[in-house]
Amino acid sequence: MTTPTDLPSDNNEPVSQRNSRANLERLLDALIDHPEERLAITRDIEDIFGQEKAVMALDMSGFSRTTQRLGIVSFLLMIHQMKLLAVPCIEAATGLVLKAEADNLFALFDSVDDAVRASQEIIQRLNAANIVLPDGRRLYVSVGIGYGYVLNIEDRDLWGDEVNLASKLGEDIAQLGEILITAEARAHLQGPTILLQEENLSVSGLTLTYYRVLG
Repeated sequence: MTTPTDLPSDNNEPVSQRNSRANLERLLDALIDHPEERLAITRDIEDIFGQEKAVMALDMSGFSRTTQRLGIVSFLLMIHQMKLLAVPCIEAATGLVLKAEADNLFALFDSVDDAVRASQEIIQRLNAANIVLPDGRRLYVSVGIGYGYVLNIEDRDLWGDEVNLASKLGEDIAQLGEILITAEARAHLQGPTILLQEENLSVSGLTLTYYRVLG
């Protein structure tokens, strides 16, 4: 019988193997096969994959408009240009780019301050690039930032409530060039020079409180 203790857990094992998707799938299979071990297996999953991190969800605007006007290849080029400018900003702030899906980037940071400063630097660099780019090919992004417990799968994918909230802010609520952070991210922000404005939005009868980064 396969039990949680039979699965990779040696302290000398590379982290990339411990938090691999294959390891997660084995643990999920164990949850199905051995429901009586649910608490222990769940604890193993949380110990192996769980992290407290700041999450950046960056969304690039104009997909439909640019594709209809200039074609998909032109928008793919714009995405590539955006990544060339954005990824070094993330890495300079000790962030880790986990995945790039279509025109979105997801990254993890140790602190909310690092995530905010990386986002500000990205927007500044894109604004500088836009000075010389022709109309219709300019690069605009919106950013959502959360902070909390996430499951990090192989440094390539992540799951968690704050991931969902950051995505909601970055993709659906933030306007061009805006950085929005969740209430939990606000609670973990330490830099006194980062100015915020509280905003509230009613979603399905519930009030969502978030903060707009000023300046």
